[in-house]
Amino acid sequence: MENQTIRKFKLFFAWNDDKEEAWLSQMAREGWHLQSLGFPGSYTFTAGKPRNDVYRLDYIIDRKNYQNYLQLFQDSGWEHVGEMGNWQYFRTRQQGSQMPEIYTDKASNTQKYALIMLPLIVFLPIFVWMITRPISLESRFYDFYSTAKLAMSLIMMLYVYAMVRLLVRINRLKK
Repeated sequence: MENQTIRKFKLFFAWNDDKEEAWLSQMAREGWHLQSLGFPGSYTFTAGKPRNDVYRLDYIIDRKNYQNYLQLFQDSGWEHVGEMGNWQYFRTRQQGSQMPEIYTDKASNTQKYALIMLPLIVFLPIFVWMITRPISLESRFYDFYSTAKLAMSLIMMLYVYAMVRLLVRINRLKK
């Protein structure tokens, strides 16, 4: 079974990172250890002995001090497994019954979700502006603009939904 690899495709939303962490930990308990990450939702696992690995995800935007950031986690006993976009994947072995966490304070945990919301907040007014611009019925691009507005409206609804879910997650963490 050694050196055997499998690829799995599974999508998680940003507000469900705890479910993704639990799934990765379950895979490790079944003897499948995260080897690499590819396209969003694509995971490669290597077969090995079942382990009590705990996975934690972090979200970063600023990469100026990236090596120091990784070193801080390594010094704290976390192995950097890989990244998917701005998401950083870390793993460590569970010792005893205490679940290891990368952040133990509420402020750091909520800051992660605030960072995720930042691009959503920035792009939302742009979508609103593009959707509310009038289209001339005489325009030869009327059909294209109508379709584009419909697509942007759907994206905007997804953005708003994501923002609401992230705000709910932040509020739960603050309690």
